[in-house]
Amino acid sequence: MPPETPRPRNATATRNAILAAAVDKFAEAGYDGVGVREIAGAAGVTAMLVNRYFGSKEQLFVEAVETSFAPATYVADDATDLATTTAAALVGRTAEQTEGMAPFLIMLRSSSNARATEIVRDAIERHVGKRLTRHLTGPGRAVRADVLLSVISGVLLMRQVVGTRALNAPSSDQLQDVLEVVFDAIVGTQPA
Repeated sequence: MPPETPRPRNATATRNAILAAAVDKFAEAGYDGVGVREIAGAAGVTAMLVNRYFGSKEQLFVEAVETSFAPATYVADDATDLATTTAAALVGRTAEQTEGMAPFLIMLRSSSNARATEIVRDAIERHVGKRLTRHLTGPGRAVRADVLLSVISGVLLMRQVVGTRALNAPSSDQLQDVLEVVFDAIVGTQPA
């Protein structure tokens, strides 16, 4: 039998494949629910290679969280009307099960692990929290940003994970209108 043709070596492609598999697996099962061997298997590599590239499961988690939280999914960098653009993005991206759920699912499914929660919290503050805070003016910007994030997370949970009928039944326009009013109230609130 002729020898198998070895897979071409490409460190960047291998690292990216491991990272993509890690994002998928952590979103599926959370930090405590998946092992390095499962991630390696999904990436088509060995656990030893995963550890060579990332050092540890925790470091792999850090990079998977960073990769999934960095893109502007619900809060645009250049939003001219924060309430409208955020409501539209949230409704649009949750209309069906979409690929953009990984950051939320990683957060949700890893929350029982204190260290994983700390890593997620840091990434949220560094990415979407910072984007939101830049859009807000006046006192209490950080609190209002976290309240906005809480509403977004609540809608994601109730619409995509729990699947409540009320949030999934109305037309997209109706849900977007309600969210715009809520987001507008939070954006416009100036705490004393």
